[in-house]
Amino acid sequence: MPEASQSGSHRKIRVLIVDDSASVRMTLSEIIGSDPDLEVMATAADPYVAVERIRQEVPDVMFLDIELPRMDGLTFLRKIMSQRPIPVVICSSLAEAGSDTLMQALEAGAVDVVTKPRVDTAEFLKESRMRICDAAKAAAHAKFRGVHKPAPRLTVEAKLNADAIIPPHSEARAASQRAKMPVTEPIICIGASTGGTEALREVLEALPATTPGIIIVQHMPEKFTNAFARRLNGICAMEIKEAEDGDVVQAGRVLIAPGNLHMLLHRAGSRYTVNIVEGPHVSRHRPSVDVMFRSASQAAGKNAMGIILTGMGDDGARGLLEMRQAGSYTVAQDEESSVVFGMPKEAIQRGAAAKVVALNRVANEINTYVRTALGAIK
Repeated sequence: MPEASQSGSHRKIRVLIVDDSASVRMTLSEIIGSDPDLEVMATAADPYVAVERIRQEVPDVMFLDIELPRMDGLTFLRKIMSQRPIPVVICSSLAEAGSDTLMQALEAGAVDVVTKPRVDTAEFLKESRMRICDAAKAAAHAKFRGVHKPAPRLTVEAKLNADAIIPPHSEARAASQRAKMPVTEPIICIGASTGGTEALREVLEALPATTPGIIIVQHMPEKFTNAFARRLNGICAMEIKEAEDGDVVQAGRVLIAPGNLHMLLHRAGSRYTVNIVEGPHVSRHRPSVDVMFRSASQAAGKNAMGIILTGMGDDGARGLLEMRQAGSYTVAQDEESSVVFGMPKEAIQRGAAAKVVALNRVANEINTYVRTALGAIK
């Protein structure tokens, strides 16, 4: 949460909105203004107006569109990051064709990407509101250019857990399943949120093409996950793709859950595939790390490794604990290397992580686990 002022009230996170559409500026202002922890500092129709606003007052967070008049958002982002870094959330309606530009924005220093609010139905507006407000808080509390800010706690209405997608096993059934679980090829499961795109790039770039199958949930809007997968596929040794229902999890392949859908691990004999399913938000997210981790605990158990990386909130903490209880090897990213130490912190506090490591040690931890697991098979 923001620091308390001397009067005892919380200091609100001040947001600058940069978008050429008056209706989008108004909708975003209404959404952000409805959250007690947020307020709109100013709005701007183009980067030049935004610069004048920033000269008057530096915002805590800037929501920035990519397609803008007089100067495109990506160019403006790069200028801001080189001259006066500000936590930036890209808010865009770009479809598949423009999603590569959004990946460039993340690489240029943007903290997160959200789609412009949908107001066609009450449900979509509610989902947009939740995602936008969460992104603003995460960005404001992100570790930025070496400055550490503690992750806020989300004080919200009751939220659904993984039970909404996958029924939990009873203790007796879980114990029986662990005893009967056959030894298979190892599976690596990774969950991440704010700051995760660059964290995943660092981890995956360091892994050899022979690495066992990896499944990933990265909180990201639909369509953008495909661009993210394609971008990673071009720089990593492993094959990386957006997961499709029925895809086989196999050595040398990384499957990234598609935005707005849940991904579950499924086992048939010694073979693993993924199921891509619809369903409600779990732990405030779709796809949810908790859903993926629970499915891995039930399908793979001792044959799996679970890793939770940077992100706000607690998605994945409960699921990682279930993985550890099922015999999986579990790892959490440490505070120092996390952009937002929310998800890893929750997992560590629950006793879900067998080991806590810096981001630059995660790939080595995977390689060590794989050698041990493959040695046990032989």
